[in-house]
Amino acid sequence: MSGLLKGKRIVVTGGAGLLGRTFCTAIAEHGGQAVVADRDLDAAKCAVDAIVQQYPAGAVAATLDITDKDSVDRMIGDVHVRCGRIDAIVNNAYPRNSRYGRRMEEVEYADFCDNLGMHLGGYFLVMQRFADYFKRTGGGNMINVSSIYGVVAPRFDIYEGTPMTMPVEYAAIKSGLLHLTRYFAQYLKGSNIRVNALSPGGILDRQPEAFLARYRDLCADKGMLNPSDLAGSLVFLLSDLSRHVDGQNLIVDDGFSL
Repeated sequence: MSGLLKGKRIVVTGGAGLLGRTFCTAIAEHGGQAVVADRDLDAAKCAVDAIVQQYPAGAVAATLDITDKDSVDRMIGDVHVRCGRIDAIVNNAYPRNSRYGRRMEEVEYADFCDNLGMHLGGYFLVMQRFADYFKRTGGGNMINVSSIYGVVAPRFDIYEGTPMTMPVEYAAIKSGLLHLTRYFAQYLKGSNIRVNALSPGGILDRQPEAFLARYRDLCADKGMLNPSDLAGSLVFLLSDLSRHVDGQNLIVDDGFSL
């Protein structure tokens, strides 16, 4: 345990998911207390149980729907009472409807708007409500989880011959999120609130080998990343080591976007 996050209370939205669990574990490992905030409270409690076995008091569970203002405000209030304060928010949830991820020609207008509203709109809502909270409590730290596909155009050839695609909604959401990060960083200057983004490359999650091989050919070494490969960068952005980093986007992609 490094102690880089000692005493910090950090909310992670989507904290029971693939990346969220790893982020929450890393926070506890470095001395912080992670709030595993998720729509699925049972999954959040399960994640907490696993974390506290190794890091006692390193995590607590909370219910959160990032698309619901009352849910966000209620979670902030509840966590403040339970933990004494909140030092940072990691915007990591991944809301989407059941028709998300179709090929561009098949995407319905209503679904495109619905998915942008839930994901990008949800991130905005969390940022807006936490900005209000942090102003009242003297400052804080926001980190938005974006993507390399918010930075560069998709490389569609790596998906050929697989059932996969790069959803058009995802590109719009993640690129919009990067500018939302800069907007909030500029808007909140002078309030002791800093806002940054973390943009991962692809994350291993049982993708077809043909895709993995093509993806790897575009990288420096490893190719697709494990969630743990992002933990150090997240801890840096959450820690005081990055206290003068504001409005920036940290890309962790093994060189894929070069």
